[in-house]
Amino acid sequence: MSNFTIKARTIVFLLILLVSISSGSAIAQTKVTGTITDADTKETLVGVNILVKGKVVGTISDLSGEYSLNINQDPPLTLVFSMVGFTKQEIEVNSAQATVNVQMVESSILGQEVVVSASRMEESILKSPVSIEKMDILSIRESPADTYYKGIANLKGVDVTTSSINFQIVNARGFNSTGNTRFVQLTDGMDTQAPALNFPIGNLNGPSELDVESVEFIPGASSALYGPNAFNGILLVNSKSPFEYQGLSAFYKQGVNHINGQAGEPTSPQPMYEASIRYAKAFNNKFAFKINASYMQATDWYGTDQTDLNVEGQGDLPFNPGANRVHVFGDEVSNNIGLLRNVAAIQQAFGPAANSLPDQIVSRTGYDEVNLVDYNATNLKLNGALHYRISDNSELSYTMNYGAGTSVYTGAQRYSLSNFSIIQHKLELKGDNYFVRAYTTIENSGDSYIADLTGVVINDKWKSNTAWFGQYAGAYLQNLLGQGVTPGQLGTSAQQATAHQFARGAADTGRLMPGTPEFEAAKTAVKSEVIPGGSLFDDQSRMNMLEGQYNFKNEIDFMELQVGASYRVYDLRSNGTIFADVEGNEITIQEFGAFAQGAKTVLDDKLKLTGSIRYDKNENFKGQVNPRISGVYSQGNNNIRVSYQTGFRNPTTQGQHIDLNVVSSRLIGGLPYYREKYDIFNNAYSLASVNNYVAAVGTGLSPVDPRATGLLEQITSLPELRPERVQSIEIGYKSLLATNRLLIDIAYYYNIYNDFITQTSVRKAPGPIFPGALPNTDEGAINAINAPTLLTPITTPGQENTFQTYTNIVDEDVRAHGAAVGLTYNLPRNFTIGGNYNFNKLITTIGEDFLSDFNTPEHKTNLTFGNRKLTEKVGFGLTYRYQSAFRWESTFAIGDVPEIHTFDAQVSYKLKELKSIIKLGGSNIFNNRNFQNFGGPTIGAIYYLSITFDELLN
Repeated sequence: MSNFTIKARTIVFLLILLVSISSGSAIAQTKVTGTITDADTKETLVGVNILVKGKVVGTISDLSGEYSLNINQDPPLTLVFSMVGFTKQEIEVNSAQATVNVQMVESSILGQEVVVSASRMEESILKSPVSIEKMDILSIRESPADTYYKGIANLKGVDVTTSSINFQIVNARGFNSTGNTRFVQLTDGMDTQAPALNFPIGNLNGPSELDVESVEFIPGASSALYGPNAFNGILLVNSKSPFEYQGLSAFYKQGVNHINGQAGEPTSPQPMYEASIRYAKAFNNKFAFKINASYMQATDWYGTDQTDLNVEGQGDLPFNPGANRVHVFGDEVSNNIGLLRNVAAIQQAFGPAANSLPDQIVSRTGYDEVNLVDYNATNLKLNGALHYRISDNSELSYTMNYGAGTSVYTGAQRYSLSNFSIIQHKLELKGDNYFVRAYTTIENSGDSYIADLTGVVINDKWKSNTAWFGQYAGAYLQNLLGQGVTPGQLGTSAQQATAHQFARGAADTGRLMPGTPEFEAAKTAVKSEVIPGGSLFDDQSRMNMLEGQYNFKNEIDFMELQVGASYRVYDLRSNGTIFADVEGNEITIQEFGAFAQGAKTVLDDKLKLTGSIRYDKNENFKGQVNPRISGVYSQGNNNIRVSYQTGFRNPTTQGQHIDLNVVSSRLIGGLPYYREKYDIFNNAYSLASVNNYVAAVGTGLSPVDPRATGLLEQITSLPELRPERVQSIEIGYKSLLATNRLLIDIAYYYNIYNDFITQTSVRKAPGPIFPGALPNTDEGAINAINAPTLLTPITTPGQENTFQTYTNIVDEDVRAHGAAVGLTYNLPRNFTIGGNYNFNKLITTIGEDFLSDFNTPEHKTNLTFGNRKLTEKVGFGLTYRYQSAFRWESTFAIGDVPEIHTFDAQVSYKLKELKSIIKLGGSNIFNNRNFQNFGGPTIGAIYYLSITFDELLN
């Protein structure tokens, strides 16, 4: 928004001016030079970071291991020397012209990592007040997974769900989904959510492996520091600074997938490619820049599940004429052909024989997903950054992240994200104790479309639903009578089955067949026309963010104190294809928040107490206050932590404003406007009870039988939509044992959710229904008119009878708990073995009228074994993952996900002379076919060979 942009630019400009004036008189006063070597090999080390403690100024060692640094400060001062894989050293400088040579000592780094995300300030990972995991450069480089982002699945407490070969979603502690709105992902401080979706889009616009410095993961509520939606956890991806990581690096990977493809999949292995390049340069330790480019291409995983989601409507027939298969699209359109008995054309043609039409749900013939979805997965990522050190205390930067490509996303339907793009621009001013940043996120749906709707519209444009079902009913009666069935009688199940087969063949005569020019032309036309006439999205939604933080460490020494604030605006621009944001009805959502956090060490610095509180306000809901209290008791290497955390999540942009026909229903926002617009409580019945009614009719009961209508539950209201809250208690223990060779981390949590946000569906009848009324009464006669209309959804836009909306469970708390145990042991000769076990369980039973979508295996285990330095040139890594079977519930499909066992492996070889590393590896190397979410694609093995060049590789 223009006003937001002007305000953000003004604030940042004034801060820059203030910083520049305050530092304008400074001159270089101290110069330090030296050489940095490996203490064991005595070889010089390239790329070691040298930073002045308490400032932003620093440099790195060059290709000769030498460095030179000018500092605007009189001695004494402290230099911090650090490099991944070596012990950090702090050295005091006491003269204005100093030579400081340093020998870096290789370290196992168990428990020595420094993290920022747990308290929004640097602290030892051992003394973090909450559970936290970290991947550094070495962990990223040595991961056997085919991408570092998939390697996040090996961290303790992480759940990763694959929606596409290049689209993974991260979650923690239950309530997983393919679009996780309960989890926040930040890249260099920028929220990576797509504004129209409200959830992170994985690594589709994140940094390439060449530019990732570290990944930090916090499971559990984090709203007290990070605001809305940091509900189940937070993931921070930190890219490399161009000051600290300079030079040229490049990466190329060649791989294959679709090994031994199953029915409906490619019959031969499919090639995969990925290439990245990065270049960074600093000038006089004042100005630096970096540029990154990355591109991948692969044949995506296929969706081939033929499970029938409408199996309850089959009755005693040998097949289901009303089948609605998971990865078949167009068959969502169905009708109870018994409703056609009274159609004039049927009555005229067949007379009393029209009563031979059964109350049987029949669906249109659909198209397999492979014929509708673009499986050519691509991802282009471009990144650039400019950094300028205004002074030794302040650094100004501009960052641009751009991601584009093609992928597949499973939401309420299967969406083919074709030629989409998302771009972020950030301007940031930061120092050692503060930052102010403003950024914008702009998405463009490109050629993205709804696969389900594409199949539906292709069918309807070829032959209207009215014509198709009319022909089906006529052909059915023709065949049934031809078999000798008495007019008005239903016939045997075998006779009905024969009639259904004949009727489908007759109604489908001349149907557009995949692969023909006519079909391809129709598909192209449908994908090119925006919703609702076609299946194309037209979305350019935006999110604008301004936030800042200040740490009083330079002003206060008796305690730690920091404050921060943020302001966010969603600007929805779907042009009516997702939201009701048509011309003249622009939709924006404003949020603001502020927090304060204090910490104090007591008992001879053995106990650290931390408290924080945050207030947030969304313009559509009441303000939220979120406190967090924690304590960490440390005795040597033993650290015991206890915390009480709170979190909240606002209903998403879609939860507030969606207005979209998804064939099986119309999704509408939970705000009062949408409930009133569609009058959803007029003669409405819960879809769960309607499904029970449909199943009863499927067993042979009449649609007006009181045993069937008695199952219907009328819905006259739903709780007003509001933010969801969670209270979480966590107890943990982290320690280094066995002479610092064994790292152990244990955690238990107990969560209580209030005002649990969920979705529920209703189906409306054209008039009143009297559940349980006898057929020979006046009420029964009314039921005969209205009750059968509930058997099938009406899919015509503007005439829908089924509505799915967002609401809250307000009459009871929802509770869940879990535990995690992680062990890492450094064996002799650089071998490392580790593992973690994760337990998550939903305690509360959520009623059938609501989606629980806990979607998390109760048991999950990761085991790792490796040696990054088996010899001076060779390293390897092995990973085994297991998760138990679990129930998956989503708006797209509900079903069981079987247990999964996978092995990943890699072996690496260092070409020291070429400053390169070759890696041969594979994900799921035994090709154990699996799907991670019901309705998602089937995943198999990936085998790859990669080479990475780094000018600064030691």
